[in-house]
Amino acid sequence: MPESLFEQLAVGQTPPIAREPVTLVIFGGAGDLAHRKLLPALYNLHLDGLLPPRFAAVGTGRTEMTDEGYRAFSKDGVSRFSRRPLDEAAWPTFAESLFFVRASLDDATTFAPLGSQLDRIEHERGMPGNRIYYLAVPPTMFVPTVKRLAEARLVPKGRDEPFARLIIEKPIGHSLDSAREINDAIAEAFDERQIFRIDHYLGKETVQNILVLRFANSIFEPLFNHRYIDHVQITVAESEGVGTRAGYYEQAGALRDMVQNHLLQLLTLVAMEPPHSLDADVVRDEKLEVLESLKPLEGAAIDEQVVRAQYGAGFVMGAPVPGYRDERGVDKHSWTETFVALEVFIDNWRWSGVPFFLRTGKRLPKRASEISIHLKNVPPILFNANPAAPLDSNVLSIRIQPDEGFSLGISSKIPGPRLRVYPVKMDFHYGSTFGGTTPEAYERLLLDVMTGDATLFMRRDAVEAAWRFVMPILERWAERKEDGLMTYAAGEWGPAEADRLIEATGRKWRAL
Repeated sequence: MPESLFEQLAVGQTPPIAREPVTLVIFGGAGDLAHRKLLPALYNLHLDGLLPPRFAAVGTGRTEMTDEGYRAFSKDGVSRFSRRPLDEAAWPTFAESLFFVRASLDDATTFAPLGSQLDRIEHERGMPGNRIYYLAVPPTMFVPTVKRLAEARLVPKGRDEPFARLIIEKPIGHSLDSAREINDAIAEAFDERQIFRIDHYLGKETVQNILVLRFANSIFEPLFNHRYIDHVQITVAESEGVGTRAGYYEQAGALRDMVQNHLLQLLTLVAMEPPHSLDADVVRDEKLEVLESLKPLEGAAIDEQVVRAQYGAGFVMGAPVPGYRDERGVDKHSWTETFVALEVFIDNWRWSGVPFFLRTGKRLPKRASEISIHLKNVPPILFNANPAAPLDSNVLSIRIQPDEGFSLGISSKIPGPRLRVYPVKMDFHYGSTFGGTTPEAYERLLLDVMTGDATLFMRRDAVEAAWRFVMPILERWAERKEDGLMTYAAGEWGPAEADRLIEATGRKWRAL
């Protein structure tokens, strides 16, 4: 197994480029994800010299398109969405690695010709046949696509030379049972070590930095336990509405779309025990332990500890926006939630009694993702003796987006003859410290798949453990339907019930 990037950094090594020649086959290669994210990410890896010396990216889809047409499509995506401007001098070398092959996922007969075209491209470029299949397609097409790859004998299961790897995007299913069905079907063609379940949040620099912050700094790790931490907040806020994703979102909702994967994955990084090594499976074992230690929510506890809501009409950035039920493609009587707030506990020694407050929603005032670790207050003596003006607690804030970085709030004396204490921040910003632009999540994740490093990818057992936690909530909501669904005006921080959820414990949501 290759060393993970964390292992390389731990011993001061420079992460290597992906050295083995590989063909990246993108199903849905002419779609929005490829246009906005994947092709710009590959281009930036090319600029950084991190792609293998022999590399090909082959887009597939039902669209009729030539190689030159696909290169023009890719150039447009890079010009519009790359973190760095298009370099006309560097573009031709990258463009010659791009190809397009027509293949319909609805037509099994197109997969044999696809294999022939891949063989031809690899033969012409002197490549041994290593392949990565990226399913940038709707989740309903995961299983049919994998089955057709297997039937066309395009998957050397369990072999290392040439290797075949599979990338699938979240969501993995819409329930525990459907997730198991997808995982079972994929396992018939690919071994678990060949499967990379991608969650782009885990590729963000500030998310990767959580483990470094905890385990490379002796001042923090001793504090991460119930003796010193009062509570933890994790917020992922989106200012946009459902947009063009109504068809998907009506079947998903905020709990499936965000909590089951993004927020629970962030929680595991904050709460996990120190791994005994940085091997991918060792890290993922510790994250799984957190998921399996979550205190189950059932029955009335769900009604008390979980708030769901749907945005109504309102104003965002001063402009009027419609309510969720008035969005195109949304059922006028929909009870799909666009906001969720919940209080959860981890039943283990380290975190016993410490509440974790999670919230996420659409049409909130701003786009922001943050983890804040709130330490317990100092005793009500000395500088904190005035009950009418208690000191603020220390807060370690990890800003995931935007303005990536972290800050630590502390109390300090105001200069002067009087003893006055004032909260100040020690603040770190990625941009001002390291300069340049921060690599996009997909750059890191695609490179990891090429090198075979699975540290940042979800294993089957973790996916299913997350589903086991959220299923009682989904089942409770299915019973109650619209009963218990709150509303909030677009442009506000969710419903009043979300404030009451945390304020009932004597705490409040941190202002972002």
